[in-house]
Amino acid sequence: MNPFSSGTRLRDMIRAIRACKTAAEERAVVRKECAAIRTSMNENDQDYRHRNLAKLMFIHMLGYPTHFGQMECLKLIASAGFPEKRIGYLGLMLLLDERQEVLMLVTNSLKQDLNHSNQYIVGLALCALGNICSAEMARDLAPEVERLLQFRDPNVRKKAALCTIRIIKKVPDLSENFINPAAALLKEKHHGVLITGIQLCTDLCKVSPEALEFLRKKHTDGLVKTLRDAVNSPYTPEYDISGIADPFLHIRLLKLLRVLGQGDADASDAMNDILAQVATKTESNKNAGNAILYECVETIMSIEDNGGLRVLAINILGRFLSNRDNNIRYVALNMLMKAITVDAQAVQRHRATILECVKDSDASIQKRALELVYVLVNETNVKPLTKELIDYLEVSDQEFKGELTAKICSIIEKFSPEKNWYIDQMLKVLNKAGNFVKDEVWHALIAVISSASDLHGYTVRALYKAFQTSSEQESLVRVAVWCIGEYGDMLVNNVGMLDIEDPITVTESDTVDVVKIAIKHHALDLTTKAMALIALLKLSSRFPSCSERIKDIIVQHKGSFVLELQQRSLEFNSIIEKHQNIRSALVERMPILDDATFSTRRAGSLPAAASTSSGASLNLPNGVAKPSAAPLVDLLDLSDDLPAPSSSGGDFLQDLLGIDLSPAPTQSGIGQIQKAGTDVLLDLLSIGTPVQSSSPTTDILSSSQNGKSPIATLDALSSPSSLSAQATSSARAVPMMDLLDGFGPSPLKPEDNGSVYPPLVAFQSSSLRITFNFSKQPGNPQTTLIQATFINLTPNVFTDFIFQAAVPKFLQLHLDPASSNILPASGNGSITQNLRVTNSQHGKKSLVMRARMSYKFDNKVTLEEGQINNFPKDLAS
Repeated sequence: MNPFSSGTRLRDMIRAIRACKTAAEERAVVRKECAAIRTSMNENDQDYRHRNLAKLMFIHMLGYPTHFGQMECLKLIASAGFPEKRIGYLGLMLLLDERQEVLMLVTNSLKQDLNHSNQYIVGLALCALGNICSAEMARDLAPEVERLLQFRDPNVRKKAALCTIRIIKKVPDLSENFINPAAALLKEKHHGVLITGIQLCTDLCKVSPEALEFLRKKHTDGLVKTLRDAVNSPYTPEYDISGIADPFLHIRLLKLLRVLGQGDADASDAMNDILAQVATKTESNKNAGNAILYECVETIMSIEDNGGLRVLAINILGRFLSNRDNNIRYVALNMLMKAITVDAQAVQRHRATILECVKDSDASIQKRALELVYVLVNETNVKPLTKELIDYLEVSDQEFKGELTAKICSIIEKFSPEKNWYIDQMLKVLNKAGNFVKDEVWHALIAVISSASDLHGYTVRALYKAFQTSSEQESLVRVAVWCIGEYGDMLVNNVGMLDIEDPITVTESDTVDVVKIAIKHHALDLTTKAMALIALLKLSSRFPSCSERIKDIIVQHKGSFVLELQQRSLEFNSIIEKHQNIRSALVERMPILDDATFSTRRAGSLPAAASTSSGASLNLPNGVAKPSAAPLVDLLDLSDDLPAPSSSGGDFLQDLLGIDLSPAPTQSGIGQIQKAGTDVLLDLLSIGTPVQSSSPTTDILSSSQNGKSPIATLDALSSPSSLSAQATSSARAVPMMDLLDGFGPSPLKPEDNGSVYPPLVAFQSSSLRITFNFSKQPGNPQTTLIQATFINLTPNVFTDFIFQAAVPKFLQLHLDPASSNILPASGNGSITQNLRVTNSQHGKKSLVMRARMSYKFDNKVTLEEGQINNFPKDLAS
């Protein structure tokens, strides 16, 4: 016989395919067999039709296309004999799905077989319908399936119930037709029918609120009785599994009771007793018993509140955690994650067992237990839990260390009771797993160290000791190098000693050795080497005796292939050799970092307006904490429901360079654009800066006091935008040499002004007076030049003076650096600052502004603010 004829038996084809040594041989065999099957189909060979379909099903399972055999399924289903129908329905379920259009042709055959006198053929049709039923078929055949739910044979009833589940999922509208027949199945004595009936009722409750209410009111008690009978039933060999009578029935009943009890106190009360009985009587030494206990726990946690039952359920989960089976422990950890939101106190009692699971050898249990521990941590138990986790960190697997380190750092940051404890724990983590710490973690640690001014000495000594034993931990080295660069003198002089530490002897040379070792051990790490070079530059100022040695270390990198290191080396070497007079000012300690603001920004929750104004930094003395500035929307006195001002790429460049890159009103075309670009370049190079007047005259001050009140409101602003600028210059601006041979803008002269505008007392309080002098450039009426003069009315000298201003969106504001940041007392001097305001609604809207001033005296920061809207009307005309 031809080995590839239609008469070849299925087993012979399988043997030929398995004998193939390569995929190409297999494809050749399958190709020849499919060709033979096609030939047989074309000849309408009825003797081997069922055999050909069986072969096609095997070929389909191997992954080869068999769509050409779909019509053979329909022909076999239409046959009269049971064997042909069985192969036909099997092929139908395997080769087709509900998306195939061919399936529409089989609906009539299914309807006939559902009404067949042979119960086995009825079972075949129900099985096929339950697997591939589409929405159209469900609507057409639902009446037949509903009738079969009351068929005399239990196997048919069971298959009809399973088929009904498919129908109501495809067409939920049909669910009301099956409520009563499904409820009748709950009284069955045959366990197979009863289980399928319970499953059908469970699915009905999920798709139909009417079915849920009906079963909740009419059948809750009956289901409780059925479960009680199953729990108390004597030994039955037919259903017994590991000494438990039909655990599958137990589980299905518990799932249905969970659905009925959820959100209904009466139904929950009705099932409390039987749930307690199941939880206490079921043996947990067999897998079947554990499955029932798990479903019982899940049911208890889902129904309405019963404190005693929930404690019992959580205790069962605690027993699961001590089981040797990893699967049981894993599902217990999953369930405890859900239970902690319901009764956290009961879960806390099993904290020690959960912590042991973190040390388990199974990776999935480790991760799940760690997530649960993270949720369990609070202010009262953070210290013991953190200690346990850090102790385990040292011996944990390398694959698990990264995740464990991230969780520990998050716990420390979230629940730290005090900065001293925070720093201690973070140093332990860096000491044991510094290579697994993410950058944002050690960034935050540096911010905390910077803000804890009383712990600077303690921290740098602790880092010095940790470095001696763990110099290979990258993050630890970076934090240590930064702190030594900032507080190296405290390390040498034992400044800020705490009672809990012993004094150590560290010389200046030892301190430099630490940084040198960091460069040597982390030669491939650009960040660490760059930080080390900065630390060396700072130490050269703090330790003059080591200046030459430090210079030699820095010079070694002047030939580095990394441009960043080469540039730093050359620049730092130049500072040490040629700029001794400014070195100490350049390398002063960093201003205290606001760790709260840093954490908020790192979490991505910093308001947009605040980030817009962060480009200009506060000019505060080194080592002094900056005042907490309110968001810029507060400066504008806006309500919280207004959107925050948006920022574009130009705003970032503007903040970075401190110049105004906003587009000017387009009136003179290309020439205007070219002029704006030139101004940007001149501002960037600080060339041709206008001369600023030192102080206004007494006549101007006296005449301005008779003007209008400087305090006004900005209620008319509908969509204001803001821009803040800060004083950064410590000396008055002076005319600079014109390096571009006269291309810089020349200083303004009074006679160049098109008009003369009266001065304005923009703001006055008991301590401060601000006067505005106005001028305009010829041919540019939209732009107003303002010279602000600040006078101190108190006998105290104001330091760190900063002027900020905000304007609405139709105005564009540019602030030049102030002449100074120190305001003399009693009007014996003043600070001047130039403002440039461009009005895009010139001729329609007047100028308005809101100002804020901050200054310091007696080490206290004072903020004053006011609204200015009484600008001369001529400015807008």
